[in-house]
Amino acid sequence: MEVRREKKHACGTICLKYLLFLFNVLFWLAGGAVLAVGVWTLVEKSDYISLLSSSFYATSAYILIAAGVIVIVTGIIGCCATLNEMKSLLIVYLILLLCIFLLEIIAGVLAYINYQECFPFCYQLDEELKQNLKVTMQQKYQQPGEESITQAVDKLHQEFKCCGSHNFSDWSDSVWIQAAENERLVPDSCCKTPGELCGRRDHPSNIYRVEGGCIMKLEEFLLSQLYILGAVGIGIAFLQLLGMMFTCCLYRNLKEDPY
Repeated sequence: MEVRREKKHACGTICLKYLLFLFNVLFWLAGGAVLAVGVWTLVEKSDYISLLSSSFYATSAYILIAAGVIVIVTGIIGCCATLNEMKSLLIVYLILLLCIFLLEIIAGVLAYINYQECFPFCYQLDEELKQNLKVTMQQKYQQPGEESITQAVDKLHQEFKCCGSHNFSDWSDSVWIQAAENERLVPDSCCKTPGELCGRRDHPSNIYRVEGGCIMKLEEFLLSQLYILGAVGIGIAFLQLLGMMFTCCLYRNLKEDPY
């Protein structure tokens, strides 16, 4: 009877080891996805981040990158602890899982603060864009030391096929447009077919005159990205709950094992 109980106990421990090992493989894949989303956000969309006055959007991406890097180390520790049945490493592994879980929940909540309409801060991003995008375009476009802003605005015009913050007439108050030597009415990047001095004509056949301007397009884009950041962070965080549960069960089994 005692032998049968020991065999059953050993079988349960082995099953838990394989389940935790399988979880580590999935955990690495999920961590790679988190890291990729964070890096992609900063590398591919950093130009748009420079148009915002706060670092709110970038902060969520940095948190996901930090979580992704920690996942690599955590996965190695988890495999070593599982295969070698080291209870001390299992505790370290459990603590790291909890830290990553909290990091991703924070990143997800930060992203959703600007996405969900039910939060008190739901209009934060909208107001930020309305108050700062127009001023940024008018005061910093094509100015010395503001090359990143200039590139971001040009990319915004061409990628979203728009012109100006609210509409093309915003450029009439631009410091650059008002310069005596400038013959343009809008930047050349507003043109449907960009070319040197094409911005001298603001006819609808020549430039993008989208209703609502670039602010509406940029807001929709940023909100969709915040939704992705939040969904990825929160989704993978709940996956880690399984890992913490398997770790606790394995630790308990090892603790009960006299050998």
